[in-house]
Amino acid sequence: MRLMMKSENAEDCVKTKFKKNDSVVVISGSDRGKRGKILKVDRTKGRVIVEGVNKRNKYLKPSQDNPKGRLVNIEYPIHISNIMYFCDKCKKGTRIGINQTEKAKVRVCRSCSKSIDK
Repeated sequence: MRLMMKSENAEDCVKTKFKKNDSVVVISGSDRGKRGKILKVDRTKGRVIVEGVNKRNKYLKPSQDNPKGRLVNIEYPIHISNIMYFCDKCKKGTRIGINQTEKAKVRVCRSCSKSIDK
């Protein structure tokens, strides 16, 4: 019997316009309205880790490094559909568009047309 490995081809990944260090606002779920920056984007699962959002306690087993074990409060991933880009000029969550320039493609705010990429 052959083992099927999960492939990471381009067609298996979720298409997204979000990048690491983007400022976002959560639009649904228990953390609705919270703002933070993206720490990690997982395109294969369609999830992102946002700073200060979806925090949970994780219990670490005792080991040689920490013989008593301990409790760590870390951020867990949320789905990409639950966040929106937070525009500094508009002061609200907006969608992201792409404009083609002579040099390259640039991400822009859909409501005020401010460039996201510097």
